[in-house]
Amino acid sequence: MMVAVMAPKHLMRGLWVRLRFLGRPIHVDWLARVWTRSTIRIVGGGSVSIGPGSQIHDYVMLMTYGGDIRVGARCTVNPFCVLYGHGGLTVGNDVRIAAHCVFIPANHQFDDVNKPIWQQAESRLGIVVEDDVWIGAGVRVMDGVRIGRGSVIGAGAVVTKSIPPGSVAAGVPARVIGQRGKVQSSSVADAVK
Repeated sequence: MMVAVMAPKHLMRGLWVRLRFLGRPIHVDWLARVWTRSTIRIVGGGSVSIGPGSQIHDYVMLMTYGGDIRVGARCTVNPFCVLYGHGGLTVGNDVRIAAHCVFIPANHQFDDVNKPIWQQAESRLGIVVEDDVWIGAGVRVMDGVRIGRGSVIGAGAVVTKSIPPGSVAAGVPARVIGQRGKVQSSSVADAVK
């Protein structure tokens, strides 16, 4: 039987992360890396869990706002991303999230014109990103969305509806423009025009 041995720098990093989040409902696996300039906050309840081999880069913000944020194994969340918890955010394994993405698992109701929007109800359906997904730079993912396994979301897309597994989606709002393995790079560029 093989036993994994942690290098001293990984051990020290793991101890530092545990001290940083001591006493809070934040679980960071020993093999995950959370950069020092990232922000992870429990706001109004909820919890955060980061799986083994995942990386949360500098200037990333994870804010629970009463919901749970789960990041699976071997994921990367690149600089300047914002992941809110509200109605729950689940990111599967092997997911790549490029810089400047925002995940918002909540939405304001605004039907009553006699009442300020912030005083009206809020939906909190949650967001699920399945395994092996690549989300391009600057993507916005809205409440109630499920991004299927193996999908690719083009840079700058606004995802307002669920995306089937293996899809390539782009645009505002995002729409499926093909399936992985069947899309030529020129057809992706043409579909976004």
